[in-house]
Amino acid sequence: MIETFNQPLPHGITLGCRATGARGRPVLMFLHGFPEGAFVWDELLRFFALPENGAYRCVAPYLRGFGPSSAPAEIEAYRPKHLVQDITALIAIETQSSSTSSTPLACLVAHDWGGAVAWNLANQAPHLMQQLAIINSPHPGTFLRALQTDPQQQAASTYMQDLIKPSAETWLAQDDFANLWDFLQPGHGQGGGSGGDGAARQQHANWLTEELQNCYREVWRAGLTGGCNLYRASPLRPPTAQDPGAAAIELPHAMLSVQLPTLVLWGMQDTALLPVLLDGLDDFVKPLTLVRVASASHWMVHEQPALVMRVLADFLSPAPSSPLQ
Repeated sequence: MIETFNQPLPHGITLGCRATGARGRPVLMFLHGFPEGAFVWDELLRFFALPENGAYRCVAPYLRGFGPSSAPAEIEAYRPKHLVQDITALIAIETQSSSTSSTPLACLVAHDWGGAVAWNLANQAPHLMQQLAIINSPHPGTFLRALQTDPQQQAASTYMQDLIKPSAETWLAQDDFANLWDFLQPGHGQGGGSGGDGAARQQHANWLTEELQNCYREVWRAGLTGGCNLYRASPLRPPTAQDPGAAAIELPHAMLSVQLPTLVLWGMQDTALLPVLLDGLDDFVKPLTLVRVASASHWMVHEQPALVMRVLADFLSPAPSSPLQ
């Protein structure tokens, strides 16, 4: 059974969370992306809480700006440092082993924008986790390079320009969120609104059940500005004549290095985040386990959950001992 709760954080933000497993177990934390919510991890939350799969405490927060979580109005409030602060505080609460100490996460698992938070957190505070697992979320070093130099990735990322416009929320919400349904097609992020019809959604994404559609609508109806502000607050977007975007950025290697056992699981049919983003990844991440899935798109967690769970379970094993096993 999945527990839902709102967790106040010391700096005034509250994160809505979904969780399984008793407190005191080794903790897995799962971070979602755009345009999703914590509910996308439900199958994994149930799986990894089982004794035969590690008996973990599994926690999936809604990022700030999504669903029941706090949604500050200011664009600046969605800069990476603030999202990292949120997850750092949540980790401290969930891993508290006594009144004075805490233990690291067994693993931080993240997809899409959740991965952007996770890459930053792993660089800045590696002591907070034993392992890192990333699903179709580009490392900032390879993403920056591709946005600056690779015409194909620049073209694939042009949808970001739509999401930073003042009218983005209206555009996304029109016609029963037609353009958001379009994001959930295997191509991801190409826009155009062709996913507005229920039959078309089933044709393009057979995992998008009626139950899931209702979960998405609930998150989207709670507000779209937070999700759009993630894009507005980040300069990691393709440069244009009006907006220098990534062309104006230079990041030192020290801000990009991740020295943790890291799994990167990548659906090779992702048409918004291209395979070029895997080139040179091992220059930044050590030790690295890279698993390419030829038949999966950006939405691999939905398309092939059994595969995702199997690969993640193999990466985690042998599972940490739990006092409740």
